[in-house]
Amino acid sequence: MTEGTTSAAAEGADALTRLEQEGEIAADYLEGLLDIADLDGDIDMDVEADRASVSIISDTGSRDLQKLVGHDGEVLEALQELTRLAVHRETGDRSRLMLDIAGYRARKRAELSELGAKAAAEAKSSGEPVKLKPMTPFERKVVHDAVKAAGLRSESEGEEPQRFVVVLPA
Repeated sequence: MTEGTTSAAAEGADALTRLEQEGEIAADYLEGLLDIADLDGDIDMDVEADRASVSIISDTGSRDLQKLVGHDGEVLEALQELTRLAVHRETGDRSRLMLDIAGYRARKRAELSELGAKAAAEAKSSGEPVKLKPMTPFERKVVHDAVKAAGLRSESEGEEPQRFVVVLPA
């Protein structure tokens, strides 16, 4: 093994340790929040695509946790930002942590992937750009990934909160 390989492996391990630390801090913060709100939920931590991922799940059904998702995930987005701030306060580093509650983001990701694939198919068949409705940064990222997987390009246009994806024909 060369010296460069050893340091690259060490950097990868350090990054993983840092992301696991982010997940631990986030889990502690969210457990406190669940206690304050008197809600039941288990916390699952993982590292996905170079970012910490934390999920709140419930065995008793996700009805109570829906309060933490809110309309169109608005409460979830706010909680994710608060959790990122809690991690930043502890580590001093900006966090890209992803939070999911009651499987909301997982379901949304599947729906958006399908939307991106359909928009790509429409752009391919019509030869015209396809403009989608305004979306959050998370939603746009999922659609961009689906369009790329379909072999086309896409770009975001507009200003927040009215920023939207345009799927470009080949």
